[in-house]
Amino acid sequence: MSNESLTQAGTEVDLAKQLYGNICGNRWMQLAAGVISMIVISNFQYSFTLFTPGMKETWVDVPYPKIAMIFSLFILFETWPVPVAGYLIDRFGMRKLMLIGATGVGIGWIGGGFFCRSIFEMYIYYGVIAGTAAGIIYIATVANAVKWFPDKRGLAAGCTAAGFGGGAALTLIPIDWTIKAVGWQTSMGIWGIATLIIGIGAALILTHPPSGWRPLGWVPKPVTDVVRVAQTRVEYTWKETLQRPEFYLMYFMLMFVCFGGMMTTGNLSQIAKSLQVGDTKIFGIGLVAFTATLAGLTNAGSRIMWGAISDKFGREYTMAFAFLLEGVLIFLVTQISGNPLLFVMLLPFVFLAWGEIYALFSALTGDVFGPKNASANYGMLYTAKGLATMCAGYGAALVASWFAGSFVVPYYIAAILDVCAAIAALFFLRPLVRSRIAKEASK
Repeated sequence: MSNESLTQAGTEVDLAKQLYGNICGNRWMQLAAGVISMIVISNFQYSFTLFTPGMKETWVDVPYPKIAMIFSLFILFETWPVPVAGYLIDRFGMRKLMLIGATGVGIGWIGGGFFCRSIFEMYIYYGVIAGTAAGIIYIATVANAVKWFPDKRGLAAGCTAAGFGGGAALTLIPIDWTIKAVGWQTSMGIWGIATLIIGIGAALILTHPPSGWRPLGWVPKPVTDVVRVAQTRVEYTWKETLQRPEFYLMYFMLMFVCFGGMMTTGNLSQIAKSLQVGDTKIFGIGLVAFTATLAGLTNAGSRIMWGAISDKFGREYTMAFAFLLEGVLIFLVTQISGNPLLFVMLLPFVFLAWGEIYALFSALTGDVFGPKNASANYGMLYTAKGLATMCAGYGAALVASWFAGSFVVPYYIAAILDVCAAIAALFFLRPLVRSRIAKEASK
């Protein structure tokens, strides 16, 4: 059946349900399965800081920057192999890759918890294996949401990314309790088993929509000056995307904004200690676990909220406002030393203004370069997170060690980068993208 006849059929009946059935062919079920997959892998990033105190006790002779390197390696391998995974997903479908990813994240924590005996082995289990597998799951689910929801890309990408940003809010306190009850390594192994089971279940549901499929009744709007979200009708391959200047502008913007949030995520325990609030408890819960849970909720909410706002007011305007707000909040973190109440109040707002990057940039990739090759194209863009985290994890911890453990200087750097990204979104990215798409539409 040709793409034309598929599209024609899609305007009359739901072709996806005809081919895949009422579960796998339902785009809202696809979105739900994607969110669950994101929740599965979110703990690897957001709960790392809960394991670091135990790691420091286990490997007493290992300096903290080398422990922080576990986090940096995880993000590096979560991001840099992703373009290859994205290409394979677009070429061969996502289910096989999703099963590989689900198995890999399970092995990462099971191996790190039950079999790891050295910091180097943790680099392999947590950093390389779990990181690569998490990247496969991340890019597969985000690109899948973009493909199933061309009419609501910001919202769909936001909901999917919210599973990653907010999923840990459901599990951070239970993980903290488990660590206190059975130790950090046994806890990691137990949660690894749960991750494996749930991840495989979600993987069996996820699939791309049929070629040429569109939501019933939806027709793309022509590009005009009053259209808030401009969408190309050209499907750019990864090679063509790499030839576009807007890709590199988006790349540096994502890298700049990513820095502050990733630094806070990976070093939260040490940041709390440097601000002299690390030993505080709230309702009997450690300050870091409590704050990280609240931050997970706002992180998730930010992706849905800003994604939906961008559908209404445009990606670039939304980016400019959110990035500028993040710069202000990042700076304020440097002013709250010794005040645990301000710490627990401010940090969730930092993530409210930060987490949207994963919704906005993935939706923007589909808008600017087309949805067909979104896995590969966003996969290339997503490597900016890995580059930022090498600086934000190990790099920020190293700079802090030069200033007696204080993270003030890295936070100053992060605030400046946020403001630069806000300016770039409004004055460079918006005219560049809209000019190109308007020329394409006139041909």
